[in-house]
Amino acid sequence: MEKYIEKTMAALEKNGIKPYYLETKDEVVPLVKTLINKGESISNGGSESLKQTGVSALISNGDYDFIDRSKYEGEAVREAYIKAFGCDTYFCSSNAVTERGELYNVDGNSNRVACIVYGPKQVIMVVGKNKIVPDINAAIKRVKEKAAPPNCVRLNIDSACSKLGKCVSLTKENPFMCDGCAADSRICCNYVVSAKQRHKDRIKVIIVNEDLGY
Repeated sequence: MEKYIEKTMAALEKNGIKPYYLETKDEVVPLVKTLINKGESISNGGSESLKQTGVSALISNGDYDFIDRSKYEGEAVREAYIKAFGCDTYFCSSNAVTERGELYNVDGNSNRVACIVYGPKQVIMVVGKNKIVPDINAAIKRVKEKAAPPNCVRLNIDSACSKLGKCVSLTKENPFMCDGCAADSRICCNYVVSAKQRHKDRIKVIIVNEDLGY
């Protein structure tokens, strides 16, 4: 195990977040199967990491009560989000994980960060080693450079960062965390730092020693 990963896991544990370490993405699904029960309600946030590790395929295979927001349209989408907020297990990734044991996440619609903060009985995050950063300042920069731009491209969002390849705020000398474009389609609207957890081990972070997602 890389020393910085070991340090991060110790900090997560201290902060009440349960860490797991896996060498490869092929080990993720077998571990996840031990953390959830067939028939329980499950939902997820949009995540390339979940797709790359096979978790998306697992939770939608019919063994679980999967709340699939992509199956809803119009006003029913809100109903899906509300159902997901009360589910047994919510899957997502994290935009960044600091070596201090903090989770940093930025959302547009913000149903994902809402579920991370409160609601589902447990939250399971699948995180590649590429998302581990030294501190919050590095996490902020990571989102502006490496997470938001490719996600805008993936979601076909017409934004400044999808054209520039980085957040427009980085053209400033000292960009603030919340600085960004003024587009209505902006995906960086709510900024959440998950630090000390009152409900110990509710959030579980599976760290994979490979690069995953954005």
